[in-house]
Amino acid sequence: MRPRTLDEFVGQAHLTGEGRLLRRIAARRRLPSLILWGPPGVGKTTLAKLLASGTDSHFTMLSATQSGVAELRKVVEAARQRRRMGQGTALFIDEIHRFNKAQQDALLPHVESGLCALLGATTENPSF
Repeated sequence: MRPRTLDEFVGQAHLTGEGRLLRRIAARRRLPSLILWGPPGVGKTTLAKLLASGTDSHFTMLSATQSGVAELRKVVEAARQRRRMGQGTALFIDEIHRFNKAQQDALLPHVESGLCALLGATTENPSF
């Protein structure tokens, strides 16, 4: 059974505990872009969903290996429509380390403008 709140999330207390970074993000109700790094099965997707829910952002999930520029454009247009209605968009991209240049170029201006918060999940060390 997946946790429904940060209180139910097990592990990563240095990030999810009271007063810690992810708790403060949820309390501010404004989601920044983040990279979640770790091995498969540690809860990256679950944590991203909890953060989106905690900030009242719409959660949209894509796979970097299965989504192209056309899918990104659809997500961006839907995010624009949600913004007009006062709701933010949390765009979760699984395996973000597999994003190609065309995908990056299609998404970057919209993340930089704040149209959507990018939550990237990777099993690859992002410092390389």
